[in-house]
Amino acid sequence: MSRGPDPGPAPAPDHWWHDRRGRIRAGMALASGLLLSAAFPPVDAAVLALPAMAGILASWRGTSPGRAAAFGFLAGLGFFGVLLSWTWYFGAVAIVPLVAAQAAYWAGAAFLDGLIARAGIRCSWLTAAIWVLFEALRDRWPLGGFAWGEVGGAFHDLGPAHALASWGGVPLISLLLVATAGLLVTGATAVLRRRRRATVLAAAGLAVVVLVTGVAGLTRYEPRPSGRLRVAMLQGNRWDRYLTDEEVDSELLTRSHLALAATLRGPYDLIVFPESALDTDPEEDPALRAELREVGRRHGAAVLVNVRAEDGDREYNMNRLYDPGGKLQGNYAKQHLVPFGEYVPFRALVGWLPQIREHVATDFTPGDRSAVFRVAGHRVGTVICFESAFAPLVRRSVRDGAEVVVVSTNNRSYRRSANSAQHVALSQLRAAETGRPVLQAAISGITAVIDASGRVRSRTRLFHNQVVSTEVQTTTGRTPYVRFGDWVVALSAVALGVAIVAAVRRRMVASGPRRTAEENPS
Repeated sequence: MSRGPDPGPAPAPDHWWHDRRGRIRAGMALASGLLLSAAFPPVDAAVLALPAMAGILASWRGTSPGRAAAFGFLAGLGFFGVLLSWTWYFGAVAIVPLVAAQAAYWAGAAFLDGLIARAGIRCSWLTAAIWVLFEALRDRWPLGGFAWGEVGGAFHDLGPAHALASWGGVPLISLLLVATAGLLVTGATAVLRRRRRATVLAAAGLAVVVLVTGVAGLTRYEPRPSGRLRVAMLQGNRWDRYLTDEEVDSELLTRSHLALAATLRGPYDLIVFPESALDTDPEEDPALRAELREVGRRHGAAVLVNVRAEDGDREYNMNRLYDPGGKLQGNYAKQHLVPFGEYVPFRALVGWLPQIREHVATDFTPGDRSAVFRVAGHRVGTVICFESAFAPLVRRSVRDGAEVVVVSTNNRSYRRSANSAQHVALSQLRAAETGRPVLQAAISGITAVIDASGRVRSRTRLFHNQVVSTEVQTTTGRTPYVRFGDWVVALSAVALGVAIVAAVRRRMVASGPRRTAEENPS
């Protein structure tokens, strides 16, 4: 009985580890992700961002969608594994799923880029648009997102990047970085293969990047100065460890910050006690409230404090502002809580973990609105801790009238890691986007004064008790980013939609002759 022709050996599975080129690409992806992490604090070598991004794109360029996803994931593991290494303080149960989840977004971007390229649509600008969309998705979903490690943030210290941020936020910087890296890879490949047209197109694309960056700098919106505020920020936790029960019972942090306040001289408009600086809520502790009232009276200053505020069975991470006479002027409850840090999703499933029982025994309730306080005739916005990583929150505060933004934060849990420096870098980008000075008040450092252009004017050392006194120039007016928001993300979505329609049409056209041949065999 005939078994038909021998079909030959089965095709090898599409796994990168089955061939030498695949292993080389995998190594390139991982190494490029590691190199990109060095463009961020603590190394902070922004010059490495472009070659690193080019290596990441080159690792998956020309491969199948599945392989592209694998290489994107490896690059993400290298990048986020170093960038978020400070989560190791909470153990493997924290760092492993967090890094893997963040890397998965890079894998998704690579897969989609490879899928569209398979349909014959290859464009560095489209790759950049896909990247921006996946960064935007990562910033928002799930559980409110995690806006840490946007690749455009590597340029937080550079003036041209500040100008771009004022126009289109960090997404515009990321778009241009990824597009430039893609154009360099395309151009280098075209030169090696002597493809003149492709070389010219890549050069033209790079010229567009230079032109856009130059025009953004020349036409950057300059906010209008509206006055000056005299501010003192108290950094009063010098203990690089968890406090003992005796120290907590003696209200060590409260006493430390009040001792710093006692060293203040001269008039101030605002005195800031940062996140976790007080052991009790002044609204529930009359003695503490009297001490704060005396601080405000002595310096003619409003006093901004952070408290754990209770309202029935709800608990809030809250900033309270007291006027110079000690009267409560207003409250701001943190809106964007940190999952597994300030509340626990799926507590019934993971509540048994020792880290959860020890550090997140109860859940905070999120606030539902921003707050802008009146201080010495000026409007002061505030966000709490990691909220400064989320551009829409700070943008909303500025749209509500804030002339300066105060970030009240406690990064003590991350000890002497790069977390605090990365946090300041994020606040630089928020200042550049909104054209507002940002005052980062940290209980154990880094406390920083950032001007409305995004430049750091002063910063403290970690775990060093001190007072940061500054006179900050407040500003008004709306940058294009404040006015129009994430228009770069919207345009990227449109570009991807057009590309998907074009890819589907190409597949339909290509499959037409095959169907005709099958239906009408000769």
